[in-house]
Order: sequence, then C-alpha cells, then structure tokens
Amino acid sequence: MFPIIIRIIAAIIALIGVILIYDSRIITKNFFGFGDQNEATTGLKIVGFFVAILGGVIFYLVK
Repeated sequence: MFPIIIRIIAAIIALIGVILIYDSRIITKNFFGFGDQNEATTGLKIVGFFVAILGGVIFYLVK
C-alpha cells in the first residue's frame, strides 16, 4: 500500500512540473509584477523541468 501512495505523490509532483512548464507565461503574468517577464518565464520553465524530472525519478525508483 505504501509504494502505491508514494507513486501517486510522485505522479502529482511530475504533473505539477509539467503544468509549470506549460503555463509559465500565464503564471508569471498573474503572480509576478516586475518588468521582464521573459526571464521569469524561463526560470519557471527550468524549475518545472527539474520538478518533473524529480517526480519521474521518484516514480521510477519506488518498487
């Protein structure tokens, strides 16, 4: 039962990473109010990439 719960949590983490990558422009418009949104969007996409990779690795390693 415990590995199933960990896999579900890892899948949710990977999903959050994908959402950060896909909706980074919308998220930066809503939450950040500084001038250069391109740098914020790029940073959010990088963070989303690492979060998605982390969720995928956790999902893969749990037996």
